[in-house]
Amino acid sequence: MLEVSDLHVSYGQSEVIHGISFTAKKNETLAIMGRNGMGKTTLFKSLIGILEAGEGSIKIDGEDVTKNESHQRVANGIAYVPQGRMIFPTLTVQENIETGMQVSGMKRVPEDIYALFPVLFDMRHRKGGNLSGGQQQQLAIARALVTNPKVLLLDEPTEGIQPSIIKDIAKILNEIQQMRDITIIVSEQVLSFTMAIADRLIVIDSGKFIHEDLRKDVDVAKISKYLSV
Repeated sequence: MLEVSDLHVSYGQSEVIHGISFTAKKNETLAIMGRNGMGKTTLFKSLIGILEAGEGSIKIDGEDVTKNESHQRVANGIAYVPQGRMIFPTLTVQENIETGMQVSGMKRVPEDIYALFPVLFDMRHRKGGNLSGGQQQQLAIARALVTNPKVLLLDEPTEGIQPSIIKDIAKILNEIQQMRDITIIVSEQVLSFTMAIADRLIVIDSGKFIHEDLRKDVDVAKISKYLSV
């Protein structure tokens, strides 16, 4: 569903992503783990088109989107929930979700969205800026889902969220995986969250992939060592 080949990405003259290649299958949840500053967000920004690839290619469901603008990539089937959520604080919950529906052409919020996120149904007339961090994260995921993505990118979804809500988000992501034919790619530092959702883990360090495991083969102590400062 997503195929990345020999990807190089730079900020100005400084290359941050050094020739990364990977694939993510349909209905797979892939976690890309690493410490702060190792290139996770840069990688995600290049996948959605915020940062331009210097070299390499990005394909969604077989279609090369490497030269496409961000809005074109969304139309191609990729959705992005950035670090920090980036919801619209002055719009209501429902209005926030509806901003994503412009891509898919839906006329009303699908029932399965509110079934996945009952708290958003209860708060649908409340301003996005008045939600807690965990509720805003759920809202950002809901807004991404109504674009009907083939690939959902979640950048540090547990950042600044209390442990009980992290468990809720893990449960929701697993439910999404069961309900939809979707590939989920998560950048993350919290190993317990990753182990609850991911089929496969890749560790990134200084812009390169240095380790990969299926979840059933993960050595928790080894991964924890990679993530420690």
